[in-house]
Order: sequence, then structure tokens, then C-alpha cells
Amino acid sequence: MTATPFPMEPTPAEAQRAIADEFAFFGDWSERYQYLIDLGRKLPAFPDDARTEANRLHGCQSMVWIVPSGDADRLDFAAASDSAIVSGLIFLALRVYSGRTAREIVDTDADYIGDIGLAKHLSPTRSNGLAALLAFIREHARRTLA
Repeated sequence: MTATPFPMEPTPAEAQRAIADEFAFFGDWSERYQYLIDLGRKLPAFPDDARTEANRLHGCQSMVWIVPSGDADRLDFAAASDSAIVSGLIFLALRVYSGRTAREIVDTDADYIGDIGLAKHLSPTRSNGLAALLAFIREHARRTLA
């Protein structure tokens, strides 16, 4: 996998605050959706040979692939989607969780979703997909700690 820009902030809590601050800057949800699309374009390149069924995240309407790496001291996640908005949702999740210890991941709830009003503005299928992504990340961290 390619180099990762994550973590961008020193702690998951700081990442979530930064996300909330950035989304508060925009006046309406059309601007926020555009920002999500822009964030998705910033995801590191995901190799075509990793876009396999084994790496596919089920529970998403869009195609999403995710590959974890690392150990309990640092877990990294590389991910991609065929959807622009879902790519932005992936970017936000990786900003909070990728490059963290397994313990930090397990102990961090995805408060940013409620803080920015995201849950109210996603379709049910995108909400299910985001929940599947977050569950995969946290479950992988739990297994790493076991």
C-alpha cells in the first residue's frame, strides 16, 4: 500500500474536533457534500490488485475495499470506494482511526458523525455502509488486542 497521511492530528479526539470545526464552516449541506467529495479525492491511491472480494467491505451499497495493516501499537487502514461521497466518508473515518493504537481505536466512539449532523443527511444505505466501515475498523482493533 502507499504511504498514508494518517494520523493528521495527535489524537482521535483532536481529529474529531477538527472535523467538526471544518464542517461548521460550511453554510449548508450541499457545501458539506462537496467538501466530502473533495476529501475523498485526497485518499491515498489504492492499488487495483487490492480491489478483491477478500478486501471488499460488505454492508455497503457502493463498492468499498479496506485493507488493515500493523499491530496493536499502530493500526493503519487503506481503503477506497467507487463512490465519491463514500470516499469522503472513508477519509473522515481514517482521519479519526488510522495510524492509532488498537486501544485508542476501541476506546473512541465516532462522535464526529453526530457532531456534524452527518447521520441526518445520509441515505439509509450510506448510513449502513458507514456503520459497516466503522464496525470493521473497531472489530479489527479488538481482534488485534485479543
